[in-house]
This record gives sequence, C-alpha cells and structure tokens, in this order.
Amino acid sequence: MPKRKDLKKIMLIGSGPIVIGQACEFDYSGTQACRALREEGYEVVLINSNPATIMTDPSMADQTYIEPLTVEAAVKVIEKERPQALLPTLGGQTALNIAVELDDSGILEQYGVELIGANSDVIKRAENRDLFKTAMGRAGLDSAESAHLNSVSGALEFAAVKGYPLVIRPSFTLGGAGGGIAHTEEHLVEMVTAGLASSPIGQVLVEEAILGWKEYELEVMRDCNDNVV
Repeated sequence: MPKRKDLKKIMLIGSGPIVIGQACEFDYSGTQACRALREEGYEVVLINSNPATIMTDPSMADQTYIEPLTVEAAVKVIEKERPQALLPTLGGQTALNIAVELDDSGILEQYGVELIGANSDVIKRAENRDLFKTAMGRAGLDSAESAHLNSVSGALEFAAVKGYPLVIRPSFTLGGAGGGIAHTEEHLVEMVTAGLASSPIGQVLVEEAILGWKEYELEVMRDCNDNVV
C-alpha cells in the first residue's frame, strides 16, 4: 500500500484502563502503531486515559494527552492539534465508539479529519448486530435465528417461539459485557435487563444457542485491493 503523503499528523485513541486478561493487546498494538507511524515521518497525537501503559510513555507519541476517553475530551484535542486523520482501530471498543460518535455528530467533517483504518460504516457493520447479520446474509453465510430487541417483553416472546437456551449479545459493549447464555426465563429477564442497560443504544441480540457445535476463530486482515492475511 503506498504511503499517504497528504497526511502529516495522525491522532490515535487508546483503550484506557486495562484489567488482567483483557485489553493489554491494545496497549501493545497501539504502541507499535505509534512507532511505525513516526518511523514513516508522521506526527502522532495520542489520547489515552491510562498513564500506566507503555503507549503513554513520553517517547511514543509527539503529543500525548492523558485525558478521559470521552467524546468531549477528544474534541478538545482535535481542536488544539488539528490532525488530518484519526486512527481508532487500536483502542478497542472504547475508541471505536468515540470515533463513530465523532463522525455521526459532524465533528470530524467540521475539522477536516479523515477516519483511517476503518470508516464509520465499517465500524457500525461490525458492531451493530442487525447490520452484521445483514452483511453475513449478503455474503451467503447462514446465521443462527435471532432478533434485535429493545425490551424484555420482546425477548420473552422470542423465547416462547424458540425455547432455551438463548444467547444474549448487547450491541456496542466492551469485550462482550452483559452477554451470555440464558437457560431459564428468570435468567433471560435478568440478562436482557442488564444487556439493555449496558448497550449504548439500548439494544440486545437474542439468538438461538448452537451449543455443541465446533467453533473456529479466525483473525483476518484485508485491504481495499482484496489482499488477505
């Protein structure tokens, strides 16, 4: 892929707090991104709320802002630094959510900031359960029977038809928070209530469980020229 010579300053959003067993990979990948971008001659601006990471070491980025990972804080950094591009894909769910909100609110367009790595439509397609299932259908891939719901009553209606167990997946949550498998009506009500509360858009995907199937997990990178690793 040819180097983008029209970009001079790139802003990265970190993942913020790290707990044991989760999110340390974002610190590692974000650190490598800072190094790689600076080696290519780009000026790197970083916002990350966690001063204990390697990523926020003063030597990693040209400008580091240890601020709350909120849209408001990101806007202030953009106003001050005026980056040409924003790279949100190395900060996990937190960074992706902030990037989508910045784009939807018109902030990125207002300041002439381009989303690189993944645009808003791609992020939504991966994170919004309804859009993801539609994309899988267009690709000819079968999915488990499911429904996107905004209420506990809707989940109970789905359960009355499909039975148990059922998988609960809140939309746009960190590390699948609020998700799990409900085996009883009581458990379903409890999990859907928690899932709706944890989802930024108040939505959960309730789908039939395929317990006992063999699962293969693949990590795939693909560019606009259809090169795949």
